[in-house]
Amino acid sequence: MRLLIATDAWRPQINGVVRSLERMREAGPDFGVATEMLTPEGFRQIGLPSYPDIRIALATQREIARRIHAIAPDHIHIATEGPIGWLTRAVCLAEKRGFTTSYHTRFPQYVAARWPIPESWSYRFLRRFHGPAAAVMVSTATVEAELIAHGFERIVRWGRGVDLSLFHPRRESVLDLPRPIFLSVGRVAVEKNLDAFLSLRLPGSKVVVGDGPARAELQRAYPEVLFLGICEGERLASIYASSDVFVFPSLTDTFGIVLLEAAASGLPVAAFPVQGPKDVFGNSEAAVLGEDLRAAALAALRIPRETCLALAAAHSWRRSAEQFYGHIRTVMQRAAPRDHSPAETGVGEVRAFASACPGE
Repeated sequence: MRLLIATDAWRPQINGVVRSLERMREAGPDFGVATEMLTPEGFRQIGLPSYPDIRIALATQREIARRIHAIAPDHIHIATEGPIGWLTRAVCLAEKRGFTTSYHTRFPQYVAARWPIPESWSYRFLRRFHGPAAAVMVSTATVEAELIAHGFERIVRWGRGVDLSLFHPRRESVLDLPRPIFLSVGRVAVEKNLDAFLSLRLPGSKVVVGDGPARAELQRAYPEVLFLGICEGERLASIYASSDVFVFPSLTDTFGIVLLEAAASGLPVAAFPVQGPKDVFGNSEAAVLGEDLRAAALAALRIPRETCLALAAAHSWRRSAEQFYGHIRTVMQRAAPRDHSPAETGVGEVRAFASACPGE
């Protein structure tokens, strides 16, 4: 099977969406799937307003259609609600192709954090985008319930994983700082609520890994905090393993892959009791979730690293890929006609299903 994933989020961006899609592409051959990517690469681009580091494609529907036809996929998965996503959706609807989508970001809450736009408007926008999809993949039960409450349909679960071969405890520390070391990893932007962490009165040191539009302002406001910028691979894994507590101040993440990376490194987590942390940790003892983030961070120091490792071991990218490709195959099987004539195989199977999907 040939799968096309259309996404506005791609390298050089470093975030959970990109990481998840990269993992699915890598796992494709294990499931008999050749996965191609349709990304902003090769299109003229501009910086996203208020976030110039994120580049968005200036493409046309005709250009997107041309790329899709060149790849000739058996199925299309649309991962993001940006220009690439909308244009791919338009091509699919025009050509009566079935497609699936995924919901990675609490877009209404992110928009509300930056501009005075009601969340109801954003949810209406998202319902229109995801409405024709044969299945909408979400990461957790909380996100599923939230979207159902806002009128979304055909929702299925697609969990996330962690690379246990990379993220694990290490004997030597790469951080020569006063202990305890409180770490945060992720995009340095207003919606990540980093002020809630950086303003805490905590002993030892605070470290931030990541970059974004709020970094310069936060560095000026908190000169005592060590900002390391973007780190990946062994460098990132070593920083996790060298820290004492992972502090996750976000109130809007749908999952937070960094939570699993921290746990796999033997690092206890302190976070607010919101979706994302609640879905990842549940009733486990690998994290302290509380409205008082300072108290949670200090209490997390007492969590044994073995407890964190046990939680991380239950999550794998293999299991994530099984869910992802399983949903796609289910959609295609439901779309397949009962009489399998040569003209109705491959792309035709998906197109047959699209005719039964709701339109605009």
